[in-house]
Amino acid sequence: MSHTHLSAPTRFIEAGGDQLAYRRWGNAVPGRPPVFLVTHFRGGLDHWDPLLTDGLARSREVILFNGRGIASSTGTPRNRIEDLADDIALAIQALGLAQVDLLGFSIGGFQAQEVALRHPRLVRKLLLLGTGLRGGEPGTDPKVVELARHPVPDADDFLYLFFGRSEAARRAGLAFWERRHQRTDQDPPSSAAVAKAQAEAHAAYLQPSPGPNPYGHLSAIRQPTLVLNGIDDVMIPTVNSWHLARHIPNAQLLIYPDAGHAAQFQYPERFLQHALQFLEE
Repeated sequence: MSHTHLSAPTRFIEAGGDQLAYRRWGNAVPGRPPVFLVTHFRGGLDHWDPLLTDGLARSREVILFNGRGIASSTGTPRNRIEDLADDIALAIQALGLAQVDLLGFSIGGFQAQEVALRHPRLVRKLLLLGTGLRGGEPGTDPKVVELARHPVPDADDFLYLFFGRSEAARRAGLAFWERRHQRTDQDPPSSAAVAKAQAEAHAAYLQPSPGPNPYGHLSAIRQPTLVLNGIDDVMIPTVNSWHLARHIPNAQLLIYPDAGHAAQFQYPERFLQHALQFLEE
């Protein structure tokens, strides 16, 4: 593996005059498509855990992606989940890939679901982390909105929004925070325009769906799916993960204890084992 999370260069895909940023590295193995990662609200290429990305990269390629206008990507930020998903599909095809294993975290999980629904042939397996679903149950903690509006969240903001409440969870969160900042050439923060567009996309996606089965659209996702959350997600309530697992036909659900929105960052070794087992089954 010639590159790692800390050294993989930022490259760009040309899309309608815009430059969409990505990083790609890892061990390309025949029969194992790359893992394509889409991150959380306002997140960029450096909002991932090197322990996880390099762990995945030991047995397959990893691709980190910024949508239109996000962080180092250019263009007008999208304010519809469906358009964000179409840009992911465009990027997958522009990279010459027939399929990927698609991992979406938080608002990235909304996008991953829509790629599976709108462009099913591009997705082999689906991983949905700390996320919800179209018409799902919104969060009710007013402090979440306050902290999420900070232009550049600090460690304490991140701990409240993403991790459990115990001292062990705090230590795990600070360890993640240190790993996440190890790269010297960090992706720039996303703009206020990204925050506005993604907030609009999130709000529209949570509008209740009419009919007796508001989550019935999930039955069209046929890919094997791994759903993960912490026991107390203050950003996107954990019950939404149960709805995902109940309505996606071939889904399994993992709930980690004493964890919140970013259970995979609080328990990175555990999640890496679960993710690799799922991907290799």
